[in-house]
Amino acid sequence: MSRIAVIGAGVGGLAVAARLAAAGHRVAVHERAATAGGKLGGYERDGFVFDTGPSLLTLPQVFADLGLGLSPVALDPVVRHVFPDGSVLDSSSDPEIFRSRISAAFGADAGADWARFWARAERIWHASWRSVLRREVTPATIAALSWRAGDLAAIAPWRSLRGLGHRYLRDPRLRMLLDRYATYTGADPRRAPAALAAIPYAELAFGGWYLPGGLGGLSAALLARCRDLGVEITTSSPVAGIRTSAGRATGIDLVSGEVVPADVVVSNADALTLYRDLLPTPARLGALADRSLAGFVLLLGVRGETPELAHHTVFFPRGYDAEFDAVFGSPATGARARPASDPTIFVTRAEDPAVRPPGTEAWFVLVNAPRHGTSYGAVDWRRPGLAEAYAAHLLDVLAERGPDVRGRLLFAETRTPADLAQTAGAPGGTIYGTAGGLLRPGNRGPVDGLYLVGGSTHPGGGLPMVTLSAKIVADSIGRA
Repeated sequence: MSRIAVIGAGVGGLAVAARLAAAGHRVAVHERAATAGGKLGGYERDGFVFDTGPSLLTLPQVFADLGLGLSPVALDPVVRHVFPDGSVLDSSSDPEIFRSRISAAFGADAGADWARFWARAERIWHASWRSVLRREVTPATIAALSWRAGDLAAIAPWRSLRGLGHRYLRDPRLRMLLDRYATYTGADPRRAPAALAAIPYAELAFGGWYLPGGLGGLSAALLARCRDLGVEITTSSPVAGIRTSAGRATGIDLVSGEVVPADVVVSNADALTLYRDLLPTPARLGALADRSLAGFVLLLGVRGETPELAHHTVFFPRGYDAEFDAVFGSPATGARARPASDPTIFVTRAEDPAVRPPGTEAWFVLVNAPRHGTSYGAVDWRRPGLAEAYAAHLLDVLAERGPDVRGRLLFAETRTPADLAQTAGAPGGTIYGTAGGLLRPGNRGPVDGLYLVGGSTHPGGGLPMVTLSAKIVADSIGRA
């Protein structure tokens, strides 16, 4: 039996703790916040319940062997897309139904284009699942991948997601829909790899799911599973650093001054935080430290009903590239990052009586935003009046594109990237840590006995990828 110290009780930390405890190890988790769950957070006010992090569950099979007893509900549509010209497209997890919806909305040629793209996305998914998503990324595994010419051709590391869309999709609305999946990993579609076409395939082939009561139920289930397995979980217990001796991790130092000896340390902290702040000798991540975009959130209590909304509805802007230039900054023009004036608006509104009082709706509104900070590619979200002014602007933009709720609000609260940086320890308030490239920080740290899990490390951000990172690490450590 090994003593294993886990830094952070996000989904990755809890999932790896449960797996390691089930494998016979003695596991202790230390979480800096007062509650577990990390970015999979929730908020309650006046009978309203909001998911403040992920709001869509995909790849439910990834969670099946954790023993969580989840009962998710399939969504149809998975997402409703509203385009600048007023056209509407509902996605479906049935490929034929989705193709028929595309043909009805955009014409038969668009439906045929999507079918061709879908065949390519399926190849990318299977290549990624077989060769990348369930194993460590090491020089050996990369070399093994290079021998699979079919997999390499499918993933096409030399092509961007934007380039892939232009190759297969002639309708600009379908290209816009595909571009959006880059933001699922915090990336700009103009620079994100074509391999990210695996994301729409996973979402639409395996469905989008909702947990009644909100996705916070996932972190609650993970927490209960850990406790059933004897995992020791301590909240309000920030970690000051990782102890090493002779090139091996030997434990963690808590801010309280306590030393926690360990045979193995697993970090669910952001990879940048680990390399920069927690190691005895700070290390550099280099190109792997490219930061993802952040998000600006509105939590709205709304009177009445809004039948034009699905569970998830996306309202696209007129100029998608202008949004990415704003969020990431534009080196070509020298323009700094700034809040986008005409951003994509993502609205989650669950038809679930458990999350809102009768006759009302709980809206989670998310837009892409620059990370918090003072550098070229960031915005100081603590600047007085900025959050309030931007929230009012977004409600005006939403009223122009879709439902006007300005006269129906019971309350409106904001969550900025600065808030996420403070509550979840995410540098700059970035949602996914490192942006979505093929090469992220690996699951093994720079010293023996140190491992990394979570959205900032391989295989990426999002609930299923984070959970897969936990399985990779638990399998690497092995049974007691």
